[in-house]
Amino acid sequence: MPIYPFECGRCGPFDLSRPMARASDPVACPECSAPARRCYTPPGLALLQRPVRRALDHEEKSAHEPEVVPEKAGRPMPHLHAHGHRHAPPWVMTH
Repeated sequence: MPIYPFECGRCGPFDLSRPMARASDPVACPECSAPARRCYTPPGLALLQRPVRRALDHEEKSAHEPEVVPEKAGRPMPHLHAHGHRHAPPWVMTH
């Protein structure tokens, strides 16, 4: 059975396992019996390839605490030839 997140206005968040057919039915908080609302969350992304998952995790983290980059990282710029043009595809205009 799937696990659904709910939130009580008094006690806070809790999870509840219930059949999919009853996913949106009203529920009472297990602590205080007050009505709780279902929280909708994005689907789990555990099946993504590792580089994609790592990029998404890094993007989410940097939204809250940007990372200070002390040095250059990544791939170098394309090599420029003697007359200053790089080899470009035919649809790219150069000067």
